[in-house]
Amino acid sequence: MNVVMYDNRQLSVYGDGLLNSLAPEESAVTIGSFDGVHRGHRKIISGMLDIARFRKLRSVVVTFDPHPRRVLTAHADVPVEILTTLDEKIEQMAGLGVDLLFVVRFTPELAAWSSGLFIEEVLVRMLHARNVVVGYDHGFGRNRSGSGKTLSQLGELNGFKVDVIDELRIGSEHISSTKIRALLKNGSIRDANAFLGVPYVVSGRVTSGKQLGRLLGFPTVNLMLPDPQKLLPRSGVYMATTVIDGEPYRAMMNIGSRPTVSDESGIRVEAHILGYSGLLYGCRIRFSILGFIREEKKFNSLDLLREQLEKDKKTVELFCE
Repeated sequence: MNVVMYDNRQLSVYGDGLLNSLAPEESAVTIGSFDGVHRGHRKIISGMLDIARFRKLRSVVVTFDPHPRRVLTAHADVPVEILTTLDEKIEQMAGLGVDLLFVVRFTPELAAWSSGLFIEEVLVRMLHARNVVVGYDHGFGRNRSGSGKTLSQLGELNGFKVDVIDELRIGSEHISSTKIRALLKNGSIRDANAFLGVPYVVSGRVTSGKQLGRLLGFPTVNLMLPDPQKLLPRSGVYMATTVIDGEPYRAMMNIGSRPTVSDESGIRVEAHILGYSGLLYGCRIRFSILGFIREEKKFNSLDLLREQLEKDKKTVELFCE
């Protein structure tokens, strides 16, 4: 998959290179923030991919970075917590088989564009769209004034067809990034994963710690997250998996302040990877979170903490098969 960044009408390369990704090539396109790349998003992208294959078009996903709400509500008291960092979104889109991920840098200037200008500049002139696929509730342009109907009218003027994908529900439940955020904050990992369609991912660079886990017999990797507004599940201990050098490993992840061994404030992310003893400092590593084990608590002694960690390890071994 090729990835292109678009910023103030200037192209820059992200990843392995521009190659011929913006050569004049007719495309099937879908557009959205796609935070979480959840099952509803995947249905839309799958519909676009089906059309691209049928019509022999290039498949393109247009998305935004940062999340538009982070720019539009920059002065709000409550920050917008995102489900997927840009790197995580790139990995997930590549896994879906998309030909080109076109990342638009969202700025206040871009927010002021009319829906017609965005379509003419990006979808038509740059991406040569012949089919545009959107969800049933899609809105675009200044103040989300553009609807599916507006898009269809603009498509008639600009030579592309618009396909609208119906809503996807789980039972009677509407799928949304907002719903998934609420579930994660409650520690309801399994329910959040059901809406996502894949396990929730937390990734970052491995940094050095105080090696207290090693003294307990449970060495951990400490993660530095690339985006401080990445949403973390509620504090607690979780079952997780990761892949290192192509090999899968089970892990027990702690999200919280580590009250037994530290008086420092702030939330940290660390994980004990079962059966792995190598050094990962400086490496980027991703964890797929599978389930909640227990709440974080302060133990009266390191021995009691060690006993609990042994129980947590058995839980991970039992359920992360």
